[in-house]
Amino acid sequence: MSQTLQFDPFAMWKTIYEQTEANWNDAIQQSMKKETFSEGMGETLNYYLQFQELAKKMTESYLKQANMPTRGELADVASLIINLEEKVDSLDDRFDEELSKLDAAKEIAQLRRVVSNLDKKLDLIMEAVEKMNQHKAAPSTPASAEAQPKK
Repeated sequence: MSQTLQFDPFAMWKTIYEQTEANWNDAIQQSMKKETFSEGMGETLNYYLQFQELAKKMTESYLKQANMPTRGELADVASLIINLEEKVDSLDDRFDEELSKLDAAKEIAQLRRVVSNLDKKLDLIMEAVEKMNQHKAAPSTPASAEAQPKK
């Protein structure tokens, strides 16, 4: 049997692609090594930066005419809001501390009232005990003498 070579279009395209890619790669590498390429890239970058600055100024001008805030103004407002939140948090903490001190003061006042009431009750008990001691220490009454047996 004889082998016949078949035409493969994909192999042909692959070969063409690889040769073309290698040639273009060499050409681009050589042009990138030249100083004129660097100068051209520098000029392109410079033009781009000028365009970007112009676009920024035009946008700010438009926003100003439309009475809308710019990015910088929004950043300033955000900074002010953050500072305000920090102050509110600080005040909230101080308020909680003062409230706990106030609660402690109320408890102390209540304890003083309770101690005062206990002191008054203790005074009444002491008076009652003293009266009982006075009755015991008092001389016997005639009724108590009659209760004693006669000899």
